[in-house]
Amino acid sequence: MAASAHAVLSKRDSRSVIAWVGLIWLAPLVGSSLYALLGVNRIHRRAHAMRGARLRVLHDQMNGKCEDASSDMLAHVLPAEARHLTSLARLVHEVTGTPPVAGNRVTPLFNGEQAYPSMLEVIDSARHTIAFSTYIFSSGATGHRFVEALKRAVNRKVEVRVLIDDVGARYSLPSIVPSLRQAGVPVARFLPALLPVKLPYFNLRNHRKILIADGRAAFTGGMNIQESAHFRFEQGSAIQDLHFRVEGPVVSHLQHVFADDWRFTTEESLKRELWFPEIQAQGDVVARGIPNGPDDNSGTLRLAILGALACARSSVRIVTPYFLPDDAIINALNIAAMRGVSVDILLPSRNNLRLVQWASTALLWQLLERGCRIWLSPPPFDHSKLLVVDHAWTLLGSSNWDPRSLRLNFEFDLECYDPALSLMMEASIDAKLRVATPLSLAQVNGRCLPVRLRDGVSRLFTPYL
Repeated sequence: MAASAHAVLSKRDSRSVIAWVGLIWLAPLVGSSLYALLGVNRIHRRAHAMRGARLRVLHDQMNGKCEDASSDMLAHVLPAEARHLTSLARLVHEVTGTPPVAGNRVTPLFNGEQAYPSMLEVIDSARHTIAFSTYIFSSGATGHRFVEALKRAVNRKVEVRVLIDDVGARYSLPSIVPSLRQAGVPVARFLPALLPVKLPYFNLRNHRKILIADGRAAFTGGMNIQESAHFRFEQGSAIQDLHFRVEGPVVSHLQHVFADDWRFTTEESLKRELWFPEIQAQGDVVARGIPNGPDDNSGTLRLAILGALACARSSVRIVTPYFLPDDAIINALNIAAMRGVSVDILLPSRNNLRLVQWASTALLWQLLERGCRIWLSPPPFDHSKLLVVDHAWTLLGSSNWDPRSLRLNFEFDLECYDPALSLMMEASIDAKLRVATPLSLAQVNGRCLPVRLRDGVSRLFTPYL
């Protein structure tokens, strides 16, 4: 009775309620035990207990510290044909509680060849603090270059904090964590897992990628620290990826998220006077950080995406490695296409997670039959994550279009109101589309029966992928 009542009162998805209550009543002992282990969101409960009051303080600090980009300010940034996006800014303010801030510069960095040297240079130039959070931190040559740079920073008396997801730390053997500790770098593992092996489908992970030096220069995006992010790595293992250097007042949004995660993991509060300096304007981009995770039942990022699709008038362009949208997002994409919006979705032709690719293929017909265009990019595997709407709004960060990112993992994304940045990102998407292959409804429907059954069964696991 207690387990059933908890499911009825706490679950938002009625299908989830039906599934759990059915299991609990059909097999009371096993069902109740499984619900206690897997169905209760302890991350939300622990986060609420540890940082509920502090989150309100953080919002107050962020709102007071940064200049509020009002509708009037956005009207000056956006061209006349994109000023309808001010309603999107209002929506995201409602769901995040944080205003966008002006005066930022956002620079795209393609693959490890561009991103890693820039990140290492910022680490080597840091004088006071370095905050570094990542999902995968491999122990290859690239990883050890970062260890040496962080060691040099520690030796310069820079305050360094490194947060690595516990599952991500196991993607290479040996783990990089002992090397960091031997170098004297303060490092913590986010939510140590019970199983002693890596699992690509393990959830409730910290998937954020954040690097901040002296509270002023930051990096975020989808790039892990691993050798394969170099585009010229072995063709079969290389990964295309995209990262961003961020400067300006919005860096404080990244710093607050890192500080919150660090306190959640270690219970150490970072000193405000050291880690949160005053930040001057650096560019023309109006931006806002959007943290998302299982500690927030509102589904912040999902609401922002749905709002962007509803606001779109001319174009929606999506690049993502993992594409398993729920029914609401599928309907929003279809409605946009049926309204005459050009909807282009770029996916890898060969995914590094085969089960995800099969499940994704099983739902593509729903989009193709309504006018969305789907493109398959050739190898190497493209891990980039982008959403560009109406040539003026860009969403970038760590999130994929799947349940793990939108509901089960901790993510960080940045929304940017800036036509110049959007056009730059669209140029990179155009370059990808020139070598991509369009996928037709006939091709999807023409799969042989065994393949269609395989893909359809894989789709049943979508909530866990």
